[in-house]
Amino acid sequence: MHIGKPITIHKKPLGGGRFPALCTPLVGRTHAQVLTELALVLPKQPDLLEWRVDFFAAIDDTVAVLALAAAIRAAAGDIPVLFTRRSTREGGEPIPLSEDQVVDLVAKVCASDSVDMVDFEMNSEPAHIAQVRATAHAHAVQLLLSFHNFQSTPTQEVLCQHFARAQALGADIAKIAVMPQRMEDVLAVLAATLESSQKLDIPLASMSMGGYGALTRLVGGLFGSAMSFAVGAAASAPGQVAIEDMNAVLAILQKSLAPQG
Repeated sequence: MHIGKPITIHKKPLGGGRFPALCTPLVGRTHAQVLTELALVLPKQPDLLEWRVDFFAAIDDTVAVLALAAAIRAAAGDIPVLFTRRSTREGGEPIPLSEDQVVDLVAKVCASDSVDMVDFEMNSEPAHIAQVRATAHAHAVQLLLSFHNFQSTPTQEVLCQHFARAQALGADIAKIAVMPQRMEDVLAVLAATLESSQKLDIPLASMSMGGYGALTRLVGGLFGSAMSFAVGAAASAPGQVAIEDMNAVLAILQKSLAPQG
């Protein structure tokens, strides 16, 4: 039982239609560290791998980025790969690239046939969003437009506006991650996800971060969140739950909510 739209990649539902699909991050600083992480993560069978390239020390070396992207793709097999550069304003690592250079790097990675999805922040310059959208779609790469707030949680109305804005900007998937200060903030995220999943045409991913926010990672799929992030080797955001624990909870929820008789 779930409300919302599944994420599809190359016309196939992510994770075979599991709701929510589980994504695990790769946050190594070097080529070798990322591949070591990958070797630990793959046996846990995530539905999606996210390479957080802002953690990569050689991000300013395009050849090194493309080489590692190709290595991840080769090792991942049938598991799709999400390419993400998170900006410092939305909780990412400092990098020695300008925004124009980031857009150029994203374009080269999309053209390399090494990734299936790219995350780009919806608060970026409109021209940059348009460039990334055009490049991604030209290479059959899904565009995930995201919004992050590591300090607080906007109101339900504002969260719904962010989801709607992502769709208006041409996203294939909309993602929101915010920091709760109280349990009411967690409810706002779940309510906004439920409302937006019923109104919008694209899949949504939502989560609160931190301790309170772990609840949204565990039950968000019931409110329309098509994807959740789980720790395979190392976390990329506060409150991420180990993939083993996520699988256990999702199995219990699925069994409990299954039609009886």
